[in-house]
Amino acid sequence: MSGLKRVLIILTSVAFVLALALGGGAAWFYSSAKVSTVGRGGFRNPLAVPPLARSTVAADGTRVFDLRMRAGTTEFKDGEKTPTWGFNGSYLGPTLRAARGEKVRVRVTNTLDETSNVHWHGMDLPARMDGGPHQMVAPGKTWSPRWTVAQPAATLWYHPHPHGETEDHVQRGLAGMFILDDQKSRTLALPKRYGVDDLPVIVQDVKFDGARFDHGHGVAQSVGFLGDETMVNGTLDPYRVVGDEQVRLRLLNASTARTYNFGFDDSRAFSLIGTDGGLLEQPARMDRIQLSPGERAEVVVRVRPGERTVLRSFPLDVGMDFINQRFNGGDDTFDILELRAKSRLRPSPALPAKLGKLEVPDGKDAVRGRFFDLKLSGINGRRMSMGRIDETVTRGTTETWTVRNTNGMPHNFHVHGVQFRVLSVNGRPPAPALRGAKDTVFVPNGTTVKLAMRFGGPADPNAPYMFHCHLLLHEDQGMMGQFVVVEKGQKAGRPPLEHAHQGH
Repeated sequence: MSGLKRVLIILTSVAFVLALALGGGAAWFYSSAKVSTVGRGGFRNPLAVPPLARSTVAADGTRVFDLRMRAGTTEFKDGEKTPTWGFNGSYLGPTLRAARGEKVRVRVTNTLDETSNVHWHGMDLPARMDGGPHQMVAPGKTWSPRWTVAQPAATLWYHPHPHGETEDHVQRGLAGMFILDDQKSRTLALPKRYGVDDLPVIVQDVKFDGARFDHGHGVAQSVGFLGDETMVNGTLDPYRVVGDEQVRLRLLNASTARTYNFGFDDSRAFSLIGTDGGLLEQPARMDRIQLSPGERAEVVVRVRPGERTVLRSFPLDVGMDFINQRFNGGDDTFDILELRAKSRLRPSPALPAKLGKLEVPDGKDAVRGRFFDLKLSGINGRRMSMGRIDETVTRGTTETWTVRNTNGMPHNFHVHGVQFRVLSVNGRPPAPALRGAKDTVFVPNGTTVKLAMRFGGPADPNAPYMFHCHLLLHEDQGMMGQFVVVEKGQKAGRPPLEHAHQGH
């Protein structure tokens, strides 16, 4: 054999071995990106239920809450103390509760060593009280927003909204639920005993590096941070013993990037009774409900004496090719929460056939339309600028907003200060899960949604509301814009240059 042939054979063999190694490595990398916690945790920990926040009533009838942003440590795993942030505690915050028509004031005190703030996600309130990135609270200072609750019963939430740092502040633990009641909801035969048959279910995905949170973004994770396990109300591997035939779960996706496809391990049906902005007109039976970051759903599930059933997140279509589907969480499965029914259960009445009337417009009286093109580089080609007003809307008018994503990755769309109706998805009527009042909607690649909303005000040409992608990495990178509500004929002003509150 000639020397040249020998060299060619050796080079061919080396190339073949390298190809096998690279192929094997790629196959391993692809297969290892799929996450499943099914059967892994064992549901060892009783579910923590956030306490209802204490309040006082001032002389003028205003209900006053106190929230303190604090740093501390939390023992998620025995003997391991994780550095965390929380409201009135080391992690997450209490559940605030108020009723329609009530005047509310929240004294927000920042005891952290960093500036932060609080946004009232889903609340209809003045822009200056909204808690967007212009309403920052400096360390040691207090911000005291006040407003009158002017919307139906709903499951809302609160979380920080500092420009460029929202993902980090939420991941550290600053979040909580805000429940609204009204006269109609109090009379309906629904599970309504908080912490008994009416449970807050705040779902977050997390990853640990020893005792500390790992906030790193994985390779090819264009959606943002994706954890390898989930917590509910800050509890790993949670279970809840229930004593009623029907249980209401107030599902909140408080993760920063992960979209969940909730259902039960035995695929039992449940009833969807409410979406982001409140109760549906009538219950909708289904066995899956998909929630992207920031979305909420109220579901009622029936259990039988002595049984156990698991709330699970199933794989979902995130609108990407099969490789990016895998690396961005579409193929993942999580066991979220086990419900353990007592051997004897309190009877629950049948769900009402009618729940309420939607207070969101159907778009027939819209005075204008707007278009929003979602791209990671910015909305409508513009990256967020704190000093620029992007849209000006007239108080008391109805508009239709068309939101399109052809960016090759999932996004969603959240609008501050208003609830909207989803009119269509890719030109077709929305599925039952999207027929209620919404403030956040999932917009996967290749999707166009049309929304109708009415801007009740109050008008303020200098105080903007936000619209943005609620995948928080995307928001932090500038996928956000600002709009102001003005009186007819009024022009937009300028947002304030000073963003950190120095106390009141």
